[in-house]
Amino acid sequence: MNRLSFIRQQITPSRINVYFSILCFFSPPVLGSAVSFVFNGGGLWSVLLIALKRRHFNVDRAMMALTIAIYAYCASNVLASIVNHAIVKDARHLVPLITFLFFPISYSTWSTTQKTTLVRIIVLASMAACFGALLLAVYQQYRLGMRAEGGAGNAIVFAEVLCLAVVICVAAALSGIEKYRIALACAALGGTIAIIYSGTRIVWLALLIVGVAVLLINQQKLRGRDAVRVLLLLAAIAVAIAFFGFQTIAGRVAFLHSDWDALAAHGDHTTALGLRVALWDIGLKAFHEMPLFGHGVGATRLLIKQGFQDQFGMDAGFSHFHNGFLTALVQAGILGAVTLAAIFVAAVRNAALVLRDSTDPIERFGATMIVAVVITYLTAGMTGILIGHDILDSVFMVFLVSGTYLACGRQAALVERQALPPVVGAQATSPPKSQTVPLVTEAIPSDLAPPPAAR
Repeated sequence: MNRLSFIRQQITPSRINVYFSILCFFSPPVLGSAVSFVFNGGGLWSVLLIALKRRHFNVDRAMMALTIAIYAYCASNVLASIVNHAIVKDARHLVPLITFLFFPISYSTWSTTQKTTLVRIIVLASMAACFGALLLAVYQQYRLGMRAEGGAGNAIVFAEVLCLAVVICVAAALSGIEKYRIALACAALGGTIAIIYSGTRIVWLALLIVGVAVLLINQQKLRGRDAVRVLLLLAAIAVAIAFFGFQTIAGRVAFLHSDWDALAAHGDHTTALGLRVALWDIGLKAFHEMPLFGHGVGATRLLIKQGFQDQFGMDAGFSHFHNGFLTALVQAGILGAVTLAAIFVAAVRNAALVLRDSTDPIERFGATMIVAVVITYLTAGMTGILIGHDILDSVFMVFLVSGTYLACGRQAALVERQALPPVVGAQATSPPKSQTVPLVTEAIPSDLAPPPAAR
């Protein structure tokens, strides 16, 4: 076998899905915007495959509910620009919505991967992401003297996507779908320390809430000795967090207290808290001006800059209102906020039905992924970005696509055209040109399947 033949055997559709999945779950906290290039590139490739009839749409009820909500949200943003006669000016601001439009297309391609294989990839890639993020956070914290922002280039975004990786490790360890529990616990601890080094207080709260949710989802498995082990593990994690993160936590809490005093006593809007309060005030006034359809996605920066000058006599500029739903209300009005909320409602409903009716560990793991991304994004979105950032948008889609498939979806057949093998021998004859090449379903390579203990 020559090298070219070996490479062609390795680059099969199923293996491409594997490599794609690894990058999607490893890269957000470590490589930052690489996840955006990977996910959107995969979406474009899936469009081409569907156009060439090499893939088929994998449609089910859960996927359709989310697709309708996502497409309605995208349509509300386009409608807002049309109503404000700014569709041409807003065109570049509408381009990021393509990431959301890829949802059903990426779902159809991703669901060709066996569920057991995909779960193992998600867990191991998330575990590696936690360790990689910890190394970057320690270097940035102690060597560069800065808030940890990993490869994301933004401390808030870094903490938010890393929170999801930590939750994946915790869920995998508690549910028993992965046997390397000690390694998963260490990865979760390392990721938590990195989140603390980011100094992102709202994600600290999100991690606490989603951690409790994961414990409640897996409470039936936490009995007897398992319950004692979890309690001991939580105590060990608390001690480690207190040791490594006490100074950072105390400093950020004191900083928040100082900002609150400055705002309450002196009306100081130059602090981090004061700027957020000012943004919310500007946003609410802008919403009241155009409540139904909003001002359009391209008007946000101008509204904020003008609002700071008129209302606070400050020269400040931001790209969003540091509250996800307020940003949606200003940009696309009530219609935009309602359709945005519908995405989360549809996702939660899909997860709740699975957690109520199913005992399958893989389906429950997928539902846990959905719960984790909803809680994390809604909590962090109260004081920051909900959607509208390339990394956050891509990770949101990655978790919705894979979580929905694992929880509610069915595996789609991977159909590929393959050439007939050459026949060696004196009596061999080539098939006539009119003969149709058969379609065969490619199985997942055995070396990529999970071990028996993980199934």
